[in-house]
Amino acid sequence: MAPTTSKRGLRLLHLLLLLCLILLPASLSQPLPAPSPSPSPSPASSPAPAPPTFPLSPFNDRLEAAYIALQAWKHAIMEDPKNLTADWCGPFVCNYTGIFCTAARDDPHILTVAGIDLNHGRIAGYLPDHIGLLADLALLHLNSNLFHGTLPGSMSHMHLLFELDVSNNLLSGAFPSFLTSLPSLKYLDLRFNRFDGELPDGVFGGKLSLDALFANNNKFNVTLSPGTLANSTASVIVLANTELAGCLPPTIADMADTLVELVLLNTSISSCIPPEIGKLRKLKVLDLSRNDLAGELPESIGDMESLEVLNVAHNQLTGVVPTSICMLPKLRNLTVAGNYLCGEPVSCLHVPLRDDRMNCIPEWPHQRTHEECIAFEHRPPVHCGANGCILHHPL
Repeated sequence: MAPTTSKRGLRLLHLLLLLCLILLPASLSQPLPAPSPSPSPSPASSPAPAPPTFPLSPFNDRLEAAYIALQAWKHAIMEDPKNLTADWCGPFVCNYTGIFCTAARDDPHILTVAGIDLNHGRIAGYLPDHIGLLADLALLHLNSNLFHGTLPGSMSHMHLLFELDVSNNLLSGAFPSFLTSLPSLKYLDLRFNRFDGELPDGVFGGKLSLDALFANNNKFNVTLSPGTLANSTASVIVLANTELAGCLPPTIADMADTLVELVLLNTSISSCIPPEIGKLRKLKVLDLSRNDLAGELPESIGDMESLEVLNVAHNQLTGVVPTSICMLPKLRNLTVAGNYLCGEPVSCLHVPLRDDRMNCIPEWPHQRTHEECIAFEHRPPVHCGANGCILHHPL
């Protein structure tokens, strides 16, 4: 029991510290009241006692609204195998399991619900409209449950929502459009659900300034255009196992100041890799595997000095692996298997994790058959347009 209790304690401490980081700066920005003038003490007078401090009251309009929301939510829960909501009874909502309260951001004298963590609860049910009453919520962590339905539109009132993690549930329907209007949202995790339809451009910019977007393993469609990624502020974008239309645009370089991880594996994207990608000098992980990429690996990838993982396996790339890529100082994983590359410099042998199988590299082990490589060479050549698109796709 001790290790489990310790792990849960560390998790609670992490959430409380994160809430403090999110909410504390706003309260510190409130101007302090001017001190009252103090009378000159007489020799006979004793120092005045310090004014008493009182804990924040557990009774106010916001906690009453939270009580209504959480009771409605409890009635929408059909299975709770770990009994996480068993103590969701009575008006003292700050004592409920998974509920975290702190001083309100706009009034430090008022206690309010600022965080909810029901991760890994295997809870079955849905999110009722009443959840929108939790207007001060900054963190909502619901991953690895069995919630179905969709995210209610009433959540548009959560203007302080900073982190939303509903990954690994059974949620469905179109992308909740209100999410693009939440001014404080920085971390959005929708992966491993059943959402469908178009992922709007607003996710990548506009009013929404995300730091991390995880939308993989849904049924989203994403159309890449020059403006799609140009306005993104995200450091992490994961769209694996979705349907991407369009091409990798040269404007991907506009994310050079922020992007650290880009994962587009198995998205059916048909494109060249634009040379402008080399400007992403903060990028650590680039995964473009299992797509229809054609053309050659740009020499400019060798300028990505922070790159640790490069995976372009199972595409239709040709040419040779540029020496500059294998000389990258932090590269630890180079995966180019399943292409039609015809050369790889000896410097690549020093990359700790390397997979170059099923290519057309002469006298290299585990390559395609000579017949396969000859047949591919007789296909019409690929030409890459200035917009990153393939002008003549391989047959």
